[in-house]
Amino acid sequence: MSDQRRRILVTSALPYANGPLHLGHMLEYIQTDIWVRFQKMRGHECHYVCAEDAHGTPIMLKARQEGIAPEELIARFAKSHKADFDAFRVDFDNYHTTHSDENRTLAETIYKRLREGGHIEARTIRQAYDEQEGMFLPDRFIRGECPKCGAEDQYGDSCEVCGATYSPAELKNPVSVVSGTTPVERESEHYFFRLGNFEAMLREWTGADGKVQNNLQEAVSAKLREWFDAGLQDWDISRDAPYFGFEIPDAPGKYFYVWLDAPMGYMASFRQLCDRREDLNFDDFWAAGQEDRTEVYHFIGKDIIYFHALFWPAILHGAGFRRPTAVWAHGFLTVDGQKMSKSRGTFIQARSWLDHLDGEYLRYYFAAKLSDRVEDIDLSLADFTSRVNSDLVGKLVNIASRTASFVRKKFDNRLGGEMDPEGQALYQEVVAAAEEIAADYERRAFSQAMRKIMALADRVNQYVSEKAPWTLAKDDSKLAEVQAICTAALNLFRVLTGYLRPVVPALAERAEHFLNIEAPQWRDLGEPLLNHEIRKFKPLLTRVEPEQIDRLLEASKENLEAQTAADAGKQKNKPEEKKAVDDLAPECTIDDFMKVDLRVARIVKADHVEGADKLLCLQLDIGGETRQVFAGIKSAYSPEELEGKLTVMVANLKPRKMRFGMSEGMVLAAGDGNSLHILEPDSGAKPGMRVK
Repeated sequence: MSDQRRRILVTSALPYANGPLHLGHMLEYIQTDIWVRFQKMRGHECHYVCAEDAHGTPIMLKARQEGIAPEELIARFAKSHKADFDAFRVDFDNYHTTHSDENRTLAETIYKRLREGGHIEARTIRQAYDEQEGMFLPDRFIRGECPKCGAEDQYGDSCEVCGATYSPAELKNPVSVVSGTTPVERESEHYFFRLGNFEAMLREWTGADGKVQNNLQEAVSAKLREWFDAGLQDWDISRDAPYFGFEIPDAPGKYFYVWLDAPMGYMASFRQLCDRREDLNFDDFWAAGQEDRTEVYHFIGKDIIYFHALFWPAILHGAGFRRPTAVWAHGFLTVDGQKMSKSRGTFIQARSWLDHLDGEYLRYYFAAKLSDRVEDIDLSLADFTSRVNSDLVGKLVNIASRTASFVRKKFDNRLGGEMDPEGQALYQEVVAAAEEIAADYERRAFSQAMRKIMALADRVNQYVSEKAPWTLAKDDSKLAEVQAICTAALNLFRVLTGYLRPVVPALAERAEHFLNIEAPQWRDLGEPLLNHEIRKFKPLLTRVEPEQIDRLLEASKENLEAQTAADAGKQKNKPEEKKAVDDLAPECTIDDFMKVDLRVARIVKADHVEGADKLLCLQLDIGGETRQVFAGIKSAYSPEELEGKLTVMVANLKPRKMRFGMSEGMVLAAGDGNSLHILEPDSGAKPGMRVK
């Protein structure tokens, strides 16, 4: 990216206004907020907008069940959602609703332009109808077996297991979610968006034509190529009354499908922001031809790729608006290995978390796990506790708590005019890492940024330990040296806290208050605080205690136990699961296992292997010795993101001659056929350590 000030608009997928937020939701909003805060800290113009997704049959039925108007239901959940966002420090520049005048105008304008352009077609279709309830059934109110992979209990429009999209008529053994009865078919006139009209444009925009593009992650482009190969299907964008939403112009009793006007909520929310601010112009970001002047990014979950990477850019293009700069997808969230599913009520609610734990803890943990790839993330509560206590409390805050008292007692809360030589050298090293860390933030490789920041924090703590100001302070003749050491340590603390500011803004604000400084821009982090007065140090963060986790789990126990029981019942009757058990390797004895010498290794260099589709050539440091290993992990990693990582290797595997060279060991990795992950020991491990 250019060093010039960029103009950026960012969105997250809209939360649906019929239930509370859960941690799976928060993964996306926290990821987006971190990226936005980083862009603002870099000095760019960056706007983050979102809205309540407020239309559809589920909202209509829930409001009817509660005996209230849909608008009242929407307002209630909007208030609840916004309170949770605020508590997790998700800072929207504007938060709106899709049930708004701005969105109605946009929906009607875009529809009319698409119709005039020949991209809308009316057809009579046969549709699922619930005779008991007297209503046509929307896709999500029919469940059955996926017609593509056979997965049970899937929605009528898409499969959560294989990601396929289809029509409700294709679903096997369908059942109405409303009444539990088997739906019948009835005829109804519907309106279809002719997606195939945009195939050439979409192949180019998504990279399905084989050309390099940066609009989507490679894994997403690969998935879209499968959908292109299967053929793009026209999209039913209408629903029959009764329905809560916007009525289609010139079509009484027909309503826009929620998925048509929901993405337009991004535009509507930004339109409202522009109406409030004289310095913002809607067309600067959304008019066709603005792609080289402004940037628009959508953060989404991998389950809605089809809508955002095919329908959405096609609709925008067909209606004369610009396409997004990029659509970035993330994976799902599990908790201690349990799949989270809002539809089944098996999730930890955002409010439950906030009732027991600081939202900033979760922000940091997510950042420590998030990469730029489409990967599922597991919130291991034991690992969460260990990582927060070790990294934020034991490493970062520890720097300030170990040195601030000397500045207060001996130097009247004043930093010195210089750092000691070793501290000055370390300071330059830490400041020099700014652009590398910024590059990680920019490409959403947050986990790499966190590893680098904490590795630097380790260095700073080592410096403080070696200098031992608590010992020097006993000798009045060494006080100048003590002040120089503490000045270096607290300046290093300031830089590291600045690097973490997009992730833990509340912690950063408390640190800035202690240091008596304004919130810094990224470019300010290299300027040291010398001859500077600080405030009295107060604890900046408390440790996560096991009792807090226990109380959180107890609060969510009912939902989690229901999911466990449901999953157990399904697993019992699935033959493919039995086959998976039968495919386990033969048993081995402890003596067999002890023959394997597992060692911690640092990847010092990684390269592509010419002529190999799956291999990377790794140079591994195992503590005074370097080994060359060919590893079949090219599908999951690029060479540059591997360098510097710790991993685990089989060190006593007999060297094997390959046509590319000699492989002197094996790197351990885990995979499920869809993703691949090398095993990474804790950051405290050292090359050459034996894995026990």
